[in-house]
This record gives sequence, structure tokens and C-alpha cells, in this order.
Amino acid sequence: MAGSEETREPDGGPPHGEARATRARMPRWLPRAMLLALALVACYQFAHWVFSRLIGLLVNVLVSFFCAVAIEPAVDWMSRRGMRRGLATGVVLLVLFLASAGFVLALGSLLVDQISTIADNLPQYVHDVVVWINRTFGSHLDTGHLKDRVLHSDWVRTYLSNGASSVWGISATVLGTVFQIFTVLLFTYYMAADGPRLRRALCSLLPPARQAEVLRAWDIAVAKTGGYLYSRALMALISGVCHYVLLQVLDVPYAPALAVWVGVVSQFVPTVGTYLAGALPVLIAFTEDPWDALWVLCFVAVYQQFENYLLQPRITARTVDIHPAVAFGSVIAGTALLGAVGALIAIPATATLQGFFSAYVRRYEVDDPRL
Repeated sequence: MAGSEETREPDGGPPHGEARATRARMPRWLPRAMLLALALVACYQFAHWVFSRLIGLLVNVLVSFFCAVAIEPAVDWMSRRGMRRGLATGVVLLVLFLASAGFVLALGSLLVDQISTIADNLPQYVHDVVVWINRTFGSHLDTGHLKDRVLHSDWVRTYLSNGASSVWGISATVLGTVFQIFTVLLFTYYMAADGPRLRRALCSLLPPARQAEVLRAWDIAVAKTGGYLYSRALMALISGVCHYVLLQVLDVPYAPALAVWVGVVSQFVPTVGTYLAGALPVLIAFTEDPWDALWVLCFVAVYQQFENYLLQPRITARTVDIHPAVAFGSVIAGTALLGAVGALIAIPATATLQGFFSAYVRRYEVDDPRL
């Protein structure tokens, strides 16, 4: 029938209805592409969810890796002399734990004594301030009246109630911190004690050519990170002993605690560590005698020059020497990425990267006389 006949193209192509249906039909690859896109989005969301849940564990493993790399030279030295590797790792961690506990106890005793002194003398301080205000401004303030108003004020009650309600939160934070410390110690122990076995397991997944590169990179990380930390520990010991002798001669109180503070902070806090370390003994000495504070300030400045130009180049000549600006920048970057943990591992990580660059990057002589 004429009505049922399809109109064909002049060149003999398909009818107009089939052409429109062909153009309107969905491409065969489009459903697969849509399913692949949805699968990729789902995988990304799942990976993001897993990463957000495991970020704490990954940070603990990263810190444990640097701690294991730092103590591995000492563990290797003990194991070469006949001690079992697990026992050697336990001995090194015990020594580090006792040293850290001694540092915290020394500063804790200093802090407790200072707070006790301030609490005992606080009424006298308040009385002196009130007398000075009355004499200077002609006021008629009464110490007893002020004390009653402060103790029975609403903001004191509010502060005490808020502090009591936050006890559980503080306790949970302390318990979480203790759990993280033990987690890091456990991972550090296993990474250091099973270091050769761990390297063997990793290298077994790689071809022989790659195995040599991985082992070389691991050796560089161990040498540079461990060497940097040990050199800093040695300089902290020398600095602490020298400052302890000065503080003891001047009869400055809390000389052992202040010496430990100066030694640790000046060496392990880059750039500003020297000023932070020297400020506390100067302040404590100033409370006893301003001339003692002046002597302490002069000694800190002179010792810093001695350390920069004589002591540090000799000690760090065989390990790695990081420029103060690079160290300070690495601490800022580490803090921005991982917070306080990043600040702690920033310098060991920078020392490792610097060791990689020095081993793999080729350097050339510069003949320009202007440089």
C-alpha cells in the first residue's frame, strides 16, 4: 500500500524513520562509561572514608617508622656484639623512655615548685598591688573586701563548674594520648626488632634491580636520621653540662632542671629553640639577682657562638648538617600537615630527604669567579 511504504533517501539509503531511530539510539559505550564513572566515584568515596578512619593509625605508623630508623644503628651495634635483636631493641627503648621520663620529671618539679611559691606568696602579692594602687591613684581599696568579692563572684562559680564538667574530657584526652604513645612504642619495637625481616619481605616483592635501590634508600634513611638525632643528643648533653656548671656556680635554683631544659630545647627546636631555652634560666636567675641573669644571658650568647662555629661542624661532619632556615621551614611545613606530630618528625624527614638528594643528585663544579 502506498500509505505503508517507507520513504527512502534519494541515494538508496535507509528510510527516514530508521535514520531518525539510529540517530536517537544511545551509543553502546555510554552505559559502560556511566557505570565506570559511578564505580570510580564509589571507590573514591570508600577510599576517603577508610582513610579518614585510619589517619590516626597511619600517623602512628609513620612516627614509629622514623623512631625505628633512628634507633636502628644502636640496635645493630648491640646485635653485632652478640645480643639478641629483640633484647637490644628493648634496651634502647627503655633507655629512651627513662631519659624522657627524667626530662618530664625535672621540668615537672620546677613547675610544681614555682606554682607552690606563687600560691604561697599570692596574698602578699595582692596586698602589695592594692597598696600601690591606693598610694598612686588615691583610692581606698580593701584587700579583704576584694578577696570576698572574687571568691563569691558568679564568674568564679561558673569557672569551677565548667572545670568540673570538663574533667571527663581531660581524662579521655590523657588516656587517648597514653594509648597512642604505647601504640607508637609497640610499632617501633617490631619495626626495629624485625628490621632485616621486614626489608626481606619488601624486597621479595620487587625485581633484583629494584631491590638494590630499596636497600640503598633504607640504608641512607637509617644513616642520616639516626646520625642526625645522635649528633643532636650529644650536643644537648654537652650544652646541658656546660649550663649546669654555670648555674651551679651562680647558685641559681633548679640548676639540674634548667640545664636539661636548655640542652633539649636548644638542640631539638630549630632556630627559635636557642632563645626559648635561654629565656627560662635568665628569668629564674633574675628573680634571685639581676646580675646573675646578666651573666647567664652573656654565657648563653657566647656558648651559642662556640656551638655554631666549633662544636656543631665537628660533630655533624659525619652525619648531616641542616641549614637553620631549611630546618625551620620543614618544621612549619610539618606542623601545617600533621600538627605537633609533623613538627616532631619534620627534621628527621628533612635529613633523610637531604641524604637522598646528596646520594642520587649529581653535582658539578662552578667555575664562575663571582660565586
